[in-house]
Amino acid sequence: MSKKKSFWRRPEGVTGGLILAALLFGGGFLFLNALPFLVSAFSSMLSLTIMLAVVGVLIYMVLDPKMRNLVWYMYKSVMRWITGLFVQIDPIGILKNYVDDLRGNLKKMNMQIGKLRGQMHKLKEQIINNQRSISSNLEMASKAKDTNRRDVMILKSRKAGRLKESNVKLEDLYTKMEVLYRVLTKMYENSSIMMEDIEDQVKVKEQERAAIRASHGAMKSAMNIISGNKDKRYMFDQALEAIADDVSLKVGEMERFMEMSESFMNSVDLQNGVFEEKGLKMLEQWEKESSLILGSEKDMLLLQAENDNDVLDLDAPIARPERADNHRNQYDTFFE
Repeated sequence: MSKKKSFWRRPEGVTGGLILAALLFGGGFLFLNALPFLVSAFSSMLSLTIMLAVVGVLIYMVLDPKMRNLVWYMYKSVMRWITGLFVQIDPIGILKNYVDDLRGNLKKMNMQIGKLRGQMHKLKEQIINNQRSISSNLEMASKAKDTNRRDVMILKSRKAGRLKESNVKLEDLYTKMEVLYRVLTKMYENSSIMMEDIEDQVKVKEQERAAIRASHGAMKSAMNIISGNKDKRYMFDQALEAIADDVSLKVGEMERFMEMSESFMNSVDLQNGVFEEKGLKMLEQWEKESSLILGSEKDMLLLQAENDNDVLDLDAPIARPERADNHRNQYDTFFE
């Protein structure tokens, strides 16, 4: 589960911070301008009593945890309402937008996988052709040696040596591309299932939230806050926001990896078996980081790409992601 964002890091928190700063500034300005009046008011017993009562109420609100929580709850609610007039902050609406983003990203990722597969086929063919040329040149060098044609022997041996060096680079490049391919296909599969899970959650939780809001109005929520009880409406909205935060991080990871892999693929020179250092460093850095989408599967994919015995079948069709019969929605635990 992703780490929950604090109120101040959310859009409504930015609004709340600006309004709070404006209130403090405005309150300070008014206090300074009203200072002469307050000084004269202290001479009146009635005015002094009223001011002391106001100060007492403020002190009580600060010191009493229940009252402090109520004020904080009301403040956040007002800030959410104001922010919602300009920005989409409803978690259900945000999740619907993410589903649209995921659907578009999955189409792009599928095309990227096809493009990468084509590059890998060409690269594999080039490696095989080089191996044939190496064998052919070594055979000719051997015959030239037997017939005392030293110049031909040297020429063919050097050519075979250059092809060997080229193949070392090409095979290293192929391994890097295999990492991309394995990760892209697994990310495609996991993201497709995640999209289905989100769609299911939106359908179910949208109805549940409507029922909860109908039976848990703002006043009842406020009373629960005062009494120190967990408010069902508040906890439900918190779970939805946590899901939206988790999906946000995963969609961001998905898009960053697609950009990185696209950059790497565009920098590849298949003819010479070279690639830009920047693209390689980006891939190596990604390999060191944890993955929210892949989880523990990431390490397994990297090991598979390095294992010569685990041969990748490029001719196999891309499997259509399907949830298992016993699949449990990955976001059900957010409401437990």
